[in-house]
Order: sequence, then structure tokens, then C-alpha cells
Amino acid sequence: MTIRIALIILFGILFWGNPAPGAPEKTGAEETVTLLFVGDIMLDRGVEFYTTRHNDWRWPFLKIADFLRKADLVFGNLESVISDKGENQGSIYSFRADPRALEGLVFAGIDVVSVANNHSFDYGPEAFADSASRLKKTGITPVGIKLFSAIAHNNSGLEIREVKGTTLGFLAYTNAGSPLWQATQTTPGVAWVDEYTIEDFQNTIREAKQQSDILVVSLHFGEEYQTQPSYTQKFIAESAIDAGADIVIGHHPHVVQPVEQYKDGWIAWSLGNFVFDQGFSKETMEGLLLEVKIEGKKIAQVIPRAIRINSLFQPELVAY
Repeated sequence: MTIRIALIILFGILFWGNPAPGAPEKTGAEETVTLLFVGDIMLDRGVEFYTTRHNDWRWPFLKIADFLRKADLVFGNLESVISDKGENQGSIYSFRADPRALEGLVFAGIDVVSVANNHSFDYGPEAFADSASRLKKTGITPVGIKLFSAIAHNNSGLEIREVKGTTLGFLAYTNAGSPLWQATQTTPGVAWVDEYTIEDFQNTIREAKQQSDILVVSLHFGEEYQTQPSYTQKFIAESAIDAGADIVIGHHPHVVQPVEQYKDGWIAWSLGNFVFDQGFSKETMEGLLLEVKIEGKKIAQVIPRAIRINSLFQPELVAY
């Protein structure tokens, strides 16, 4: 059996099965829904050092989990595969977290993670597939994976969560990393977007919005360590809102960029780091936690909350 066929079978099992365990049931009731969005989560390197030193896989989230668990749904960008498989593809900035790190994500109440980013294939396709499978088994939904097989049901990459009668749709894309990682007609991969695929991108969003009361589009884009969005960020994110997205969540710069309303939607250009070990600057040890209130299946309130990462790489709310 070739690696390509094995990957297709693995992803088929992963995404054609039952919904993720623990996914909320649709109740029909229209209550206030609280969503929390966090930035980059990297559970390897210095973060893993302190985690293992304290012999507690919940360690990175101990100071913020109580707040996160009050939300109906928590979304973040997972910047490291969680696997014991694969081989380092050669970069000194390759991240692969111990499978036991899943305990921390579950403890923190993380529900959905984007896996479409420039570290998705740090340890190759086997680790990427294994990480997605492990997430799914714990009840955490990975988004940003595409299947273009003729028999795949989710070749748009759309994932749906029902919360208190509100249908939440999630799409995730990257334009950071290698275009070779994007899905093809025969192999699974990450969802890719750039100026040349914007028409397909918008068509996917229009279709996804028809299935969602609130549509969230996660975008891994922009320039690292820049505090303002680039032209490319603006073009892609505004195109998403124009096509029907309600919320655009940005990450990759590792520093905070503004949160803005654009037409009827909201764009968080970059939430910065959430769990990361970039202790070389004040800016990379800060981030935003975006709280979104949904009422009557509409966005009622958007609240950016500052977080600070301490010297042991644990995020803490500055004030709330």
C-alpha cells in the first residue's frame, strides 16, 4: 500500500465517521452563546520543558482554564502537531508535541483548532494525519484540512458545531508555509488561499454560510512581528467578509494586530501568541483573547481581552 493511499484511507476514516464525541446537541433554544478565540498554541520546545519539569500536562493552561471553560466554545490555532510519528523535515523551527499534551487542551476546554498553518507538515504527512486523528478522538475538531477525493463529503473543509440552537460553521486556511502542502485531487492536505485562488475561496464561503448561522473563517497569514495588517491580509480577510463570513480570526504574526468591524463582520487581524515560548520580546509575550457574544443567531458583542504570557509560558488574563 502506498503512502498516498494510506493517507487517503486514514483521512476517510477520520472524517466520514460520527461527529466528534462531546459535540453539543442542537436544542432549538435561542440563548446567548459565548465564543472565545485565542491565538497561537505551541506545545513543544520551551513549553514542553516546563510542562515535563512540573510533571503536569495541564501546566500551560492552569492560570486561564477556569475562564476558558465558562465559554460555550473555544477556538485556537494549533501551531504544533501532536504526535509521536513522522520525521523532522529539516527546519530548526519544527514543532511536534508529545501526545500527552492533549490532556492540557482538553483541560482548558479547547473545542476547535485550526491546523492550517506553516507548521502543519513539520514532521511530514504521517504526523499531520496522526495529530488530526488524535484531536478528533478527544472531541477537539481540527479545521483547515481538505479532501478532494470524489467520494469525500467535506472537500470544502467546513466543520459544523451546534451550540444552544445556533449553527456555527468553521473554515481555516493558510498562505504561510509551502503550497505543496495543499490538498490535491488525490491527496489530503491543508486548505490554501492566496490572491490567485480568491474566487474559489469566496465560493466556498458562500456555500458554507448557507449552512451556518455564524460563519468563522480562520486565516494564517500576514508578516511575522508586524503590528499592522498587510495589503494581502486586508484583501483576503475583506474578501471573506464580502462573501458571507461573520468573523475572521487571524494569526501568524505572533504579535497583536487590531480588531476591527468591517461591514457586517468582524476581523481580528492577529490575536498574537497564546501559549508560546517566544520570550525574546514583550510583544511576543502578549496576546488577545477575543470574546464574542451571539444573541438571536447574530453577533451582539465583541470584547478583546488582553492576555500576558508569564516567564513559564503560561497565559494569564490581564484583567476582566
